[in-house]
Amino acid sequence: MNSEQARPAAAPQPPLLQLNSVETSYGDSKVLFGVNLEIEAGQCVALLGRNGMGKSTTVKTIMGLQPCMQGHVKLRGSSLNRLRPHQIAHAGIGLVPEGRRVFPNLSVRENLVATARQSGRAGPAWSLGDIYALFPRLQEREHHLGCNLSGGEQQMLAIGRALMTNPELLILDEATEGLAPIVRKDIWRCIVLLKSRGLALLVIDKNLSALMRVADRHYILEKGVVVWSGASEELHANPDLVHHYIGM
Repeated sequence: MNSEQARPAAAPQPPLLQLNSVETSYGDSKVLFGVNLEIEAGQCVALLGRNGMGKSTTVKTIMGLQPCMQGHVKLRGSSLNRLRPHQIAHAGIGLVPEGRRVFPNLSVRENLVATARQSGRAGPAWSLGDIYALFPRLQEREHHLGCNLSGGEQQMLAIGRALMTNPELLILDEATEGLAPIVRKDIWRCIVLLKSRGLALLVIDKNLSALMRVADRHYILEKGVVVWSGASEELHANPDLVHHYIGM
């Protein structure tokens, strides 16, 4: 037996993010019922479903904004259940929240540097210059307060702020909701670019055609339960599924 034959096989790596049988409640009202979801490093995953089906609650549970009552949320195999939101962000998950939530009384530049941190991984980290190259409009508005930006500019700022934490996984909750068509185009361009750079993404959005072009896998939530998951090709081939669970 040669040395290569004797070498033990490498242990399989866990998914970057894994939700195992996750249950979440608001008081006595259970919202998530055993949600299972996986995202591999560099993968783009879409979370689909009608309003009120648990998509944003899933995001809040991942980020520690809502406690996981049962099951586990794991990043690279390590449980996030007992971590606070800032610890989860520090562990490598960036969030672009629904409603943007930029700091209204800070300038664009101050918003970007307020939560910036160095990457804990090898490779280049996101800098202020990188964000301005990604969204030149932010550099033009560098000294303007967050409250004085348009909705599209605020969304660009929210994405830039999340990237300045140098995440391994970026979550975009309602990525293009309420934005003008030209701004939506810029946001989708950004998402495609981020995926090409190897950043893992979890995207919630109502633009199914755009999601099917960029996402590697889709999960459909119905009343807090994952009722289907699969690749874009499978979803495209099943319009009845789309109509039934998403309403498109």
